[in-house]
Amino acid sequence: MRTPKLRTRCSAPLLALALFVGARASVAQPGGTLPDSIKAKRWAIENELQSLAVVNRKVMIPMRDGIRIPADVYYPKGASSKYPAIWVRTPYNFNYWDVANGVPRDMTSALTAVKRGYAYIDMQERGHFFAEGNYDILGAPLSDGDDELKYLSAQSWSNGKVGTTGCSSTAEWQPAVASLGNPAFAAMNVQGFGAGVGKVGPYNEMGNWYRGGAVQMLFIDWLMGEQNQVRPMFPANATQADLIRVSKSFDLAQHLPPVDWATAFWHLPEQDLIKAVDGPHGIFADSMPVASGGAMIKRAPNDPAWRRGGLWHDDMPINIPGLWFMSWYDVSVGPNLAMYNHVRKTAKGAAANQQWAIIAPVGHCAYTRASEHTVVGERDMGDARLGYLDITYSFFDQFLKGNGDHAMDTMPKVRYFLMGMNQWRTSDTWPPKDAAPMTFHLGSNGNANTLNGDGTLSMTAQKTDKPDLFTYDPMKPVTSYGGNVCCQGNAVVPGSLDQSKMEARPDILVYTTEPFKEGTELSGPISPTLYVSSDAKDTDFTVKIIDVYPDGRAYNLDESIQRMRYREGYDKAPVMMENGKVYKVTLQPLNTSNYFAPGHRLRIEVTSSNFPRFDRNLNTGGNNYDETKAVIAHNVVHHSAQYPSTITVTIVKKPAAIVP
Repeated sequence: MRTPKLRTRCSAPLLALALFVGARASVAQPGGTLPDSIKAKRWAIENELQSLAVVNRKVMIPMRDGIRIPADVYYPKGASSKYPAIWVRTPYNFNYWDVANGVPRDMTSALTAVKRGYAYIDMQERGHFFAEGNYDILGAPLSDGDDELKYLSAQSWSNGKVGTTGCSSTAEWQPAVASLGNPAFAAMNVQGFGAGVGKVGPYNEMGNWYRGGAVQMLFIDWLMGEQNQVRPMFPANATQADLIRVSKSFDLAQHLPPVDWATAFWHLPEQDLIKAVDGPHGIFADSMPVASGGAMIKRAPNDPAWRRGGLWHDDMPINIPGLWFMSWYDVSVGPNLAMYNHVRKTAKGAAANQQWAIIAPVGHCAYTRASEHTVVGERDMGDARLGYLDITYSFFDQFLKGNGDHAMDTMPKVRYFLMGMNQWRTSDTWPPKDAAPMTFHLGSNGNANTLNGDGTLSMTAQKTDKPDLFTYDPMKPVTSYGGNVCCQGNAVVPGSLDQSKMEARPDILVYTTEPFKEGTELSGPISPTLYVSSDAKDTDFTVKIIDVYPDGRAYNLDESIQRMRYREGYDKAPVMMENGKVYKVTLQPLNTSNYFAPGHRLRIEVTSSNFPRFDRNLNTGGNNYDETKAVIAHNVVHHSAQYPSTITVTIVKKPAAIVP
């Protein structure tokens, strides 16, 4: 979601955003080229911390296999007191001096936590920066989390309770660790956590790696900056004092050459993409010893290797209170919502009723960047601000301290932003209780190509099949334009963009309702069912759902894809297509909350590519990841009483409560 830097997935915990500038520094400032204002801010925070907290940095915590993980520990001064811990674990840089970036995140977060009566622990993932071992995305031993919890809860300053917070990579490991049932793990705040979800309900994304069996390419460029199997490390006998000292001048970050990902993603074969931009070898394409399941790009959705690491799956119990932050334009709001509902249904005891969800109208980890005029892509969402920090501490006060005002007891279980109406709404469930399905049938006279075609969405199926045909050339794919995506550098601009210029392409089928006569709230899952055929052995079908304004602007809401070889299930062997045979396929549900004002129309686009949001299907029926040659596919969407291609949306008939 940022400009083309290599490591683009966000991990800053929201607690870090409560920046406090204290009194004038009374100790010498470090060298470097940072602006004086940043140096002053850094030292003001450091001095404030030193005056209020016990500060213990570069504590090397031993894991059961001998690997040591560094942590910075802060807790309020007062030897007679014991404190609950707010624990942040990340693969990103939380180096004490944060050589390149000014004020370190851990210092601002720690200061906020200490002032509120908490210990704060910033901890590294194994295999990064000052941590020992090798990094494997969510594949480090799950036992690391268990060992770390035992260590934290056993400290003299601890009251025995630990809560977690963080976004993206700092959240994704939390659910699987929570499922271990360690008694010290008392509450979790997960934000933008989709890459930690393996299988849940209809979703089999294996941590954002797949959608509908197609590879979500965001992890390819992200892994380039993370799979640091060869890296500088300090000797095992380095003392804590040594590590603190060198942290002032060494951040151990990779300094890789900039990559034009808008060009790089086109490289074939896909398995050589990182190699082609001179990136380091590692778990993406190489069978590293640490990645016992082999190269990630070669793993099918049903590969048992997805179960060996730190992904959470829906057979793993979670029985602790949860505060869940999600967003409509993040990569995986569907699996996130499905997991939230699953935990509410399956958690034992009080925990089943101690789950709260907030769904914001922003991109990945952009919650606190919402403003009075929040714009996501090109679409104005109005005032989308929310008091996340206060909500988070109300949650921790109740479940880590036990002496809070129990504000969470009166907080609605679901708080969601209704786009189009641009209002926060509340509900006891997701989707809202009064939501009901409504089904639209695809139809045309065989000319649904482009926005100027005759594709329709109506309440009844047409009697005879007048199929829509288009050509899918993998070397000329439909390029991603906006979307529910993050972390792809300059290759994809995330968010809601006017799709009308894309809809001029003849390889995009466009189906649109008549204008709504009354305002209509669509909040919940959206399930596309298509009847399709092709002359290729394997191909993809994509669906994008859109709000069309009276002036013709067409803003995307969510998107999905289905790789046809997996149409019979992700736990089964791939099944190829027969030339011309019609297949029924139901895509994984899309999700949104959007108000269609009178005069607006609902639209879907159907095509066979959304690249590089998803990788291209080369249509050969082969491995795809190791191929350079493609087959042009002639794809068909059928729609009739015999072949009822539909889109089923969720309509809220009784408006949900408005947040004051």
